[in-house]
Amino acid sequence: MSTIVAISTATGTSGIGIIRMSGKKCFEILGKIFLPKNRKIEPKGYTIQYGNIIDPKTNVIIDEVLVSYFIEPRSYTKENLCEINSHGGTVVMRKILELCLENGAVLAEPGEFTKRAFLNGRIDLSQAEAVIDILNAKTELEAQTAEKQLEGELSKKINSIINQGVTLMSQIDVSIDYPEYDVEEISKNNIKIELNNIKQKLQELEDSFDNGKLLKEGIKTVIVGTPNAGKSSLLNAMLKEERAIVTEYEGTTRDTIEEYITVNGIALKIIDTAGIRDTENKIEKIGIEKSKKLIEEADLVIAIFDSSKELNKWDKIIIKLISYKNAIIVLNKEDIGKPSNEMLNCIEIGKPIICISALRKTGIEKIYDEIKKMFDIDKIKQDSSLIITNTRHKQAIKDAEEKIDEALKTMENKMPIDIIAIQITDALQKLGTITGNNISEDVIKDIFSKFCLGK
Repeated sequence: MSTIVAISTATGTSGIGIIRMSGKKCFEILGKIFLPKNRKIEPKGYTIQYGNIIDPKTNVIIDEVLVSYFIEPRSYTKENLCEINSHGGTVVMRKILELCLENGAVLAEPGEFTKRAFLNGRIDLSQAEAVIDILNAKTELEAQTAEKQLEGELSKKINSIINQGVTLMSQIDVSIDYPEYDVEEISKNNIKIELNNIKQKLQELEDSFDNGKLLKEGIKTVIVGTPNAGKSSLLNAMLKEERAIVTEYEGTTRDTIEEYITVNGIALKIIDTAGIRDTENKIEKIGIEKSKKLIEEADLVIAIFDSSKELNKWDKIIIKLISYKNAIIVLNKEDIGKPSNEMLNCIEIGKPIICISALRKTGIEKIYDEIKKMFDIDKIKQDSSLIITNTRHKQAIKDAEEKIDEALKTMENKMPIDIIAIQITDALQKLGTITGNNISEDVIKDIFSKFCLGK
């Protein structure tokens, strides 16, 4: 494979920047452009040398740097690898990158360093995917969950199930190869027990995806209400900053505003929407239709009402829209008026009801407490040791589970045992795609295309 190079830190002005290079010719290329202060010392793995990057054509010093050395196979890629720690200016980093390219390296593709770590057997595919989850983590809990996957927790679980399936296959082979010993009936009972055990383990992993999705994507939380009910004020109060424009005029918010906050370690993707009402304004109408669509897609709806006024027809429509959703009813403006009995009767649809003042920022913590209770966030945190967060993994587990179900049905129908063997083999192959066995080049290419350059 070629020697690859890329800038591994974000472009822009910073204290340091890192240019990473990996491959057989890594140190040969480095030797052409790097002049260490102590030329007598041969580089060793896990060491750093201080010196200058020079342009070999002109001998002009480009930058004063530190170079980290990693000797194969004890490196991130299991190849010879170096990291040039330069000053963080864009011009300097690009010049060093150009010198590496001019002297024999090729520009790395997105995620190619991690891809090589996978192809060279340092990590499996699920661990490689955990790398991008760590990079994209929005909360500490999400990062911790991804870190456990990077350490191989998911791989161990999947490989344990695969090994259980392989052992089961050996029992089936005995029944097929030595029918004269009359062990088939005993084997079938054992096989059924083992299949149900595997199915239970797969079900537990699949069920964890709902929590994993919340960890990875956050709780999609939509704030809805009529104009001037206090949606934007609530958003600002939750964000603790003046993110949305608040005025006394109705219809100020005409498009959605999206922001993230963290509640007890779980991200909330909060979306402020256009007020739902009758309007002739075309732009506002688009925003209102978008609001209705977002209610359908939301994990959680916070429906806000002005407690100082009686409900209008659009308030009542909103109540109907949220009746089948995870929803919290918020009665705003408690500082200027209490809700009437008629309002309380109308909004009583089995959803939590919280009184707040978005203007004075009182009662906001009650909303957070209700969200924690509704999504059982404390339990998610306790169970976060092994949670499926990746849609690809969930689908592979589901496919394997279906094959195990087929095998159980085959047994119930008293069909030949060799058919069961085929179905179990199919299940094991599905699970193997999680760790990178039996995976197509197209899938690998798609996974690593989501990485940034230099990782």
